[in-house]
Amino acid sequence: MSPLRWSRPPRSTQGARSNDNKSVDKPDREALGRSRGGLTSKIHLAADRRCRPIARITTAGQRHDSLAFPSLMAAIRIRRRGPGRPRTRPGRVLADKAYSSRTIRSYLRRHRIKATIPEPSGQKNNRRRRGRKGGRPPQFDADSYKQRNTVERAINKLKGHRAVATRYDKRDYIFRGTIDVASIRIWLRDPVP
Repeated sequence: MSPLRWSRPPRSTQGARSNDNKSVDKPDREALGRSRGGLTSKIHLAADRRCRPIARITTAGQRHDSLAFPSLMAAIRIRRRGPGRPRTRPGRVLADKAYSSRTIRSYLRRHRIKATIPEPSGQKNNRRRRGRKGGRPPQFDADSYKQRNTVERAINKLKGHRAVATRYDKRDYIFRGTIDVASIRIWLRDPVP
């Protein structure tokens, strides 16, 4: 007689299921991204010459800066003195090399906005390698680019508020409200003349 064998249904894995709630089908609606340093988030900011925030977008920390550019430009609303619609288009955009892409430059040309964005060395080398087919280099005004630090100073003013700098808020809409309150405080300290 053969020995009695117990047959069990096969199991896929042992132990508990993964507790990672970030799935592919869920967007980053809380603007929290995973990186080696932990959970991070980014504030994309448009500021005026006096380092006052005009528009802001929050995204997950690992997202590239250029992905938020069109929605940041669409969020700009500058109230006019007297009656009329608010301005939605700045006269010039000063940005760093992360925003130097064909898509962003064509967006700015379409909306007739002057761009002062340096060209990364990789793009320069690629254009030179292609010769005449590489096209003309984009215009770059080095004197106006010196004013690009206004955005960095505006971010530093925002991060002067501890709640913006550390982000203890779990929900994105609460964090955006915290940024808005800090922006209002900046505007109240430096009102429009």
